[in-house]
Amino acid sequence: MASTTGRPRDSRRRLDQRGWIFVAPFAIVFALTFLAPIGYAVQLSLFQDQAFFGGTAFVGLDNYVLLFSDTRFWSGFLRVMIFLAVQVPIMLVLALVAALAIDSARLHAAGFFRIVIFLPYAVPAVVATLMWGYMYGTNFGLAADLNDLFGSEIRPLSLDWALASIGNIVTWEFVGYNMIIFYSGLRVISGELYEAAALDGAGPFRTIFSIKLPALRGAIVIATIFSIIGSFQLFNEPNILRGLIPNVLTTDYTPNMYAFYLSFGGQQYNYAATVAIVMGVITAVIAYVVQLRGARKGT
Repeated sequence: MASTTGRPRDSRRRLDQRGWIFVAPFAIVFALTFLAPIGYAVQLSLFQDQAFFGGTAFVGLDNYVLLFSDTRFWSGFLRVMIFLAVQVPIMLVLALVAALAIDSARLHAAGFFRIVIFLPYAVPAVVATLMWGYMYGTNFGLAADLNDLFGSEIRPLSLDWALASIGNIVTWEFVGYNMIIFYSGLRVISGELYEAAALDGAGPFRTIFSIKLPALRGAIVIATIFSIIGSFQLFNEPNILRGLIPNVLTTDYTPNMYAFYLSFGGQQYNYAATVAIVMGVITAVIAYVVQLRGARKGT
């Protein structure tokens, strides 16, 4: 009996060992490309440069205490929060409307419109920002032409409109990406639900609110989380436009720009690591809260 009971345990151990062999390549890459950089950033954030003596010294949480009283960081963080609160809902609503329109049988050439809406996502962020930057120019481009045509003084790159102009670029870039997420969710809805709704006399709007939107709850949560993460990572668009309006888009316009210029412009690697760690924690917490709320509403 002892020998027969020992064989299943031995076989399980062998399977476990083989499983670790298959998982090992991913675990090694994950540790080297994800865990190790985070650990190194945390280590950097616990030190400060010694101006007079050279080298670095361990200061514990002093960098974090300094960051929480840094007005430049919090002004950029507030700016990103405003960007998130305004731009993300507009972008997701536009993407949802586009997905619903393409999924409906009433839109002709749906495949063409799907490609056209998704095409801006294939344009690199640098190219898209430069293209819109030239259109925003008040001495040339589309904004200048509109000013001449209507006798107006539209200044998309002014201090009051710079954040909205960046939001327009980001929306143009990522509406198609989110539309594909929503459209994929719509395509997996069972046709029997539509047939049952038609038999009950449900119209198009009733079908959208009773069948399509509830089925898209998971996709909406995913798109929202991705958009939140992308908003906190805002860097390319303002950093590229900064070449056109350096007095408006300063080096601390967003937290990511602040960390970048602290590190590569000011050689303050330790404090830049602190900014990166704090932003990473804030982003993870907010994304996790959104995921929990979405999961609770789905149950």
